[in-house]
Amino acid sequence: MLLEFKTKNYKCFKDEAVFSMMPAPKQKGLDYSLLTQAAGKKDYTALCSSVVYGANAAGKSNIVSAIQTFKSIVLHGNINNVPGNFPNAAENTLELIPNNSLPADKPELVCFSIKFIDSDLLFDYSLAIDLGSFLDSEYKRSIKSEILKINEKDIFARTENKLEIFEKSLKSIEQYLLPDFKKNIKLILSYSEKSLKETDLYIINGFKTMVSSDISTFFYDFFMSKLKTYYQTFAVDMYPTYMNKFYEDSLLNEAAKSFGINSNKLVFVRQKNAYDQQPILCSVMENGRLIPAINFESYGTVRFVNTLPMFAQVLKKGGTIVMDEFDTSLHPMVVMDIINIFHNDEINKNHAQLIFNTQNPIFLNNNLFRRDEIKFVERSDETNCSELYSLSDFGTKGTNARKGKDYMNNYFMSKYGAIRDIDLSDIFKKFVENGDAPITK
Repeated sequence: MLLEFKTKNYKCFKDEAVFSMMPAPKQKGLDYSLLTQAAGKKDYTALCSSVVYGANAAGKSNIVSAIQTFKSIVLHGNINNVPGNFPNAAENTLELIPNNSLPADKPELVCFSIKFIDSDLLFDYSLAIDLGSFLDSEYKRSIKSEILKINEKDIFARTENKLEIFEKSLKSIEQYLLPDFKKNIKLILSYSEKSLKETDLYIINGFKTMVSSDISTFFYDFFMSKLKTYYQTFAVDMYPTYMNKFYEDSLLNEAAKSFGINSNKLVFVRQKNAYDQQPILCSVMENGRLIPAINFESYGTVRFVNTLPMFAQVLKKGGTIVMDEFDTSLHPMVVMDIINIFHNDEINKNHAQLIFNTQNPIFLNNNLFRRDEIKFVERSDETNCSELYSLSDFGTKGTNARKGKDYMNNYFMSKYGAIRDIDLSDIFKKFVENGDAPITK
């Protein structure tokens, strides 16, 4: 269960951006949007959903990008570039990360931190890295700070080549420590310091092999299995990985029929012996003929079928989905229904969370989201940097953020910011009069 994510000097976020999934103080209403989970001797409460608004190029996608990039760093255990061609280029090309408004001769640290609950433990982990300036691929990178707290107790703090393990706090995770660790703590600490690499995460490397493989595994598995990030969600294409020539899912077809497919049913088809190729989603016609679904069904239907397994998996196993433009090509009623499923504690029994950004103001509804679930991103024309804030930050007394207020109308009236007035009439007039409009094919 995600409680909080922070980043600083990442792309358009020069100042620290705090994405909180913890309820705002004195926020009332829609209590079904709250999740409660124990960690240590305390219970913690989190929101089960959140939606992010902002104008084009405000920085909404960079929230998803930051979480996904941090996830990639953790999974690879270092801050080196990773070979690959991903939709989010920053995921594997870290010189794209630093805020480009910073002076090239005075680079500042890129910072990430995350707070989440997994395996009945509250993890609070922060990382500060020196990547140089924007696009400086030759810069010698290094980790300047790495700190882990568990159940609000300090476990280790790493500053460059110095490492401190807090022996008193280890009592809270004693059952997870490696055999004989406590007897050899001084020797292990000395060896850990000497073996630290500037680009390697201690929690994934030395901590796992010398202090606690269990804690390191819990931490890694959260990023691997529980934190699902989807950048450019319109490109998501999910399919069964283990199948023969045909694969039919009765529940998927039941959902597709309720959505409104044009064919008899949908199946996945793999060409004979083509196990290295992606199966194709096909429509089954009345006469049994197969047609690629993209050639027969609406694009919205295909998108719905491709994204449905994501929600099914996270609701069944628990976890957090973070999606960029989740509602693209989907009818708002479908999106609202999925949001309400995450709010339904009879279905959402495993603390699943949904976070997405959108341009559609129809979800600015006080019967759908709490004020603390509605976030905004606004980009300054002067600094070209972005700011992240919540509707609950406006307070309530005498403001336009009171429960019962028309959030959507107030948003369009620019009462909350994060919106831009656009008038393209003069530009199109020049195109028409001058005949120099861009050539299209």
